[in-house]
Amino acid sequence: MLDQTTVEKFKASLGGELIQPNDDGYDEARKVWNAMVDKRPALIARCKGTADVITAVNFARETNLLLSIRGGGHNIAGTALCDDGLTIDLSGMKGLHVDLRTRRVRAQPGCNLGDLDRETQIFGLAVPAGIVTDTGIAGLTLGGGFGWLTRRYGYTSDNLLSADVVTADGTFLRANETENADLFWGLRGGGGNFGVVTSFEYQAYPVGPQVTAGMIIHPIENAREVVDFFREFSANAPEELCCLLTLRLAPPAPFLPKEVHGKPIVGIAVCHSGNLEDGERVIRPLKEFGDPLADVIAPKPFAVHQTLFDVAMAPGRHYYWKSHYLPEFPEAAGNVLMEHAAKITSPHSSILVFQLGGALARFGETDSPAGNRDAAYVLNVAASWEDPAHTEEQIAWSRGCWSDMQQFSTGGVNVNFMTGEEGGKRVLAAFGDANYKRLVEIKNKYDPQNMFRLNQNIPPTV
Repeated sequence: MLDQTTVEKFKASLGGELIQPNDDGYDEARKVWNAMVDKRPALIARCKGTADVITAVNFARETNLLLSIRGGGHNIAGTALCDDGLTIDLSGMKGLHVDLRTRRVRAQPGCNLGDLDRETQIFGLAVPAGIVTDTGIAGLTLGGGFGWLTRRYGYTSDNLLSADVVTADGTFLRANETENADLFWGLRGGGGNFGVVTSFEYQAYPVGPQVTAGMIIHPIENAREVVDFFREFSANAPEELCCLLTLRLAPPAPFLPKEVHGKPIVGIAVCHSGNLEDGERVIRPLKEFGDPLADVIAPKPFAVHQTLFDVAMAPGRHYYWKSHYLPEFPEAAGNVLMEHAAKITSPHSSILVFQLGGALARFGETDSPAGNRDAAYVLNVAASWEDPAHTEEQIAWSRGCWSDMQQFSTGGVNVNFMTGEEGGKRVLAAFGDANYKRLVEIKNKYDPQNMFRLNQNIPPTV
């Protein structure tokens, strides 16, 4: 238990705000995206800049406080918070600069994808990132990160050029291919195991601003034909095209007939990030297939398409995910997913099959910790609900579908999709033996006391 004099001295040393349990705004400050997470830090340090981060890391080390790091607070496992320790809150650090000459983007860790898209798309540029604008860039990048542009340009972490990092001993380091190269390698997919990143530098690419994108939705009665079409269509897609299959209950969206609201549906979402003429040609077979309930695929701003799943993944609900990488998407796997889609009871739960491949295969498995590059798809069984009384039922549904799909998995898992109870063998599965061994060596060097352990942890061996 810290004495108040020590706390007040720490508070006075910060440029930002220090929030304690009895302060107004404490409960709001400890909220994160996933309402399943209900932790009570002893202190929340809202850092204004790198100086505050160094001060907070030193304070946690010197007082032996449990430490958690919050960027966007969007992580499914809720590791942004800790009970009875110190949370370093970076959400106010939102500086972002685009260099038009080099097409490089420097962003602070409080930025989310919406911030990133807003500042880059005004110049017709984009950084390959995720698909929900509320997602924080920090956790996404450190865990790999994939989205609509991954098939063209790789994981988000593949496009990280440098990072500013505060390590466990309070040292500030620049990490890139030539400076602290071992640390830089670990940051490109190894999670938040090695320090607090206070600035990310990315490579951006010309994208849009207009792309051909959106979703086509069919009734569940046609699921077999739609799933078969998705398999063939995505398998032959050029790298400019990314496809996503979703099975869920129809939301009360204005573009859907009222009579199907709340009923099972199957949809195919796409984004073609090349020129509009090519996009129209490539996507034409999808638009001509079957008799859909709705077709909202059209030329639109890339930043608008990035919001497509925002309502489905809104903050403040309860979330529980299970995930697999799939080397292919055979007919039998589709059958299993349709069986479990029929068991969905929450209007917010969904099954998502996101297409990978393309540029990922141009990187070697050991080029970065963000491996599993041989996967063609990633499956996310995304349970989401509002009433805590439904928690057991929703978790059981997600686990059941995941278990039945295990036979089709590569054995790997996306580190950003892992929930709190997963660890050990599943962390190893996220990285593979060779990458994991190298990550342990980096952990031994930069965080031998495992100060940064509230994550998908890689324990040191020293």
